[in-house]
Amino acid sequence: MRHALLFLTALLGAGPLLAEVTFVGSYHWTSQDDRFGGLSGIEVSDDGATFIALSDRGHFFFAEVTRDADGVITQLDTYAPLRLRGPERAPLPRPQSDSEGLAIGPDGIVHVSFEWTHGLRSFAGIDQPGGPLWATDAFATFQDNSSLEALAIGPDGALYTIPERSGLARRPFPVFRLTDGTWDQPFAIPRRGAYLVAGADIGPDGMLYVLERDFVGIGFRSRVRRFALDGTGEETVLETGLRTHDNLEGISVWQDGLGLRLTMVSDDNFRSFQRTEVVEYRLTDD
Repeated sequence: MRHALLFLTALLGAGPLLAEVTFVGSYHWTSQDDRFGGLSGIEVSDDGATFIALSDRGHFFFAEVTRDADGVITQLDTYAPLRLRGPERAPLPRPQSDSEGLAIGPDGIVHVSFEWTHGLRSFAGIDQPGGPLWATDAFATFQDNSSLEALAIGPDGALYTIPERSGLARRPFPVFRLTDGTWDQPFAIPRRGAYLVAGADIGPDGMLYVLERDFVGIGFRSRVRRFALDGTGEETVLETGLRTHDNLEGISVWQDGLGLRLTMVSDDNFRSFQRTEVVEYRLTDD
């Protein structure tokens, strides 16, 4: 079975593995719409019945989810994509629409991070125009196409964003926080091996979950670590074998009644030999 490839032992120095993780299912998501693909962010509703996904070409996708008695996805009904628009309601131009991270607050405000034009924008809804670009001088040193890959929102409404690359193999990934219009960098998370940051979410337990991926020539392997919101308590909760899944880039952490559910989506890079997968694992703490 595919999930038999899951490694349940953390790498040396990557933090202990204290939770039990169970594979729930993987759904191959398809669409005839040529705008579909490149999915890099996902946010699941509290009941798991709907979700919003974000493509890296500036589109929101809304889907209704059908599940079986075990909570496994059996069908996704997808609505027509909605283009990300700027403050003047015009579609964001290509250099400004490399949208990567997605976070939705309890007030319904949708926040998006970008990795070409480095910064964040907020939208009153997926059908509403975005606000101004929120950025800080610290972003000026980021590599093109490798910056704000991950975005999460905290219990207090603060936004946490992490670049895909830290700049050096031994340099920790900086975590930037935007609170009431003010930027700071409260902590950094250590780099462990060849993995790069792909996505992030803050779960119902108040922990920061960071999805990472590593490309190894013939495919991808994925890892999820979690941290307290001061950067402490590092723990590896999931690590997959090579080619267990495709290029997982977006993560949403929610409560399904039996434990925490990790829902992840893959970026197919608009290539026919890759797949858009919605992958789910259940996490149960000891």
